Amino acid sequence: MSVDAAAGATPIVRADRCSKWYGHVLGVSDVTWSFSGGVLGLLGPNGAGKSTLIKMMAGLLRPSRGTVEVFGALPFDSPEVRSRIGYAPEHDATWDELTGRELVTSMARLAGVADARAAAQEAIAAVGMTAHQDRAVKGYSKGMRQRTKLATAIAHDPDFILLDEPLTGVDPLARIDIIERIRALAAAGKTIVVSSHVLYEIEALTTEILVIYRGQVLAEGNVFEIRKLIDKHPHRVRVECDRARELGAVLAASEHVARVHFERGAIVVETRDPDRCYDEIAACVLERELVVRAMSSPDNNLGAVFDYLTGARS
Repeated sequence: MSVDAAAGATPIVRADRCSKWYGHVLGVSDVTWSFSGGVLGLLGPNGAGKSTLIKMMAGLLRPSRGTVEVFGALPFDSPEVRSRIGYAPEHDATWDELTGRELVTSMARLAGVADARAAAQEAIAAVGMTAHQDRAVKGYSKGMRQRTKLATAIAHDPDFILLDEPLTGVDPLARIDIIERIRALAAAGKTIVVSSHVLYEIEALTTEILVIYRGQVLAEGNVFEIRKLIDKHPHRVRVECDRARELGAVLAASEHVARVHFERGAIVVETRDPDRCYDEIAACVLERELVVRAMSSPDNNLGAVFDYLTGARS
């Protein structure tokens, strides 16, 4: 399976039957997958194997079995490949007594940047932390720490950026700001993998996803294409209208409708043929002159896809 930015594109990441275990604990199991560019959302609950997969891509872990290649080489064995990778880990493990500027400068220097001070200054500006760069990191809020971690990941101008749960614990305003910073990096041509267990965070960044659960890849690609994989389940359509019971009586007579139930001022239809259902709703509304206030599908979102794929729904 592969998530490719363009047909025939050379993969930036290629995993071939990759597994990683820690003693008797399996982190990643037999993953075969490739990715050719853009922004990818690595989606899964805590403990699914997201961080393990990211660390293998970053060259911090060697697979127990199989291979992970980045830019055509094994990152664990290749300093040249690792120099092209930026990595922001999930957890904070840094020198809190340093200022933000000192921290980012130190990381740029460790990455081999010739003018580490100038590179750090540019990275700090790119994440919106210039006004706070001379404060000690220990006094930073969670959002400021996350932005500073992002600065350390991009200070050496990497081609491939790995962000492990970059929005964890931040307030809504900081979340919006960090999402915009990540989008700007993508617009500048960077390839980015962002992990999260929060569905709407991934939806805010990309429609290209890799769903991982208990160490295995459940699905990948465009979220709307993945939705097609689960169309064997009844598809829900919710309509808010002035005469919901009248609409429900018409739809209940159709063989594609599995269930109809009512909410206050609304009807929820479970259908095996969504396109036909939408047509019948439109016809009924026009024929009977119903007043429709809203219509939506609770199943046309990443949350529903994830629930179905992980067996949260029967």
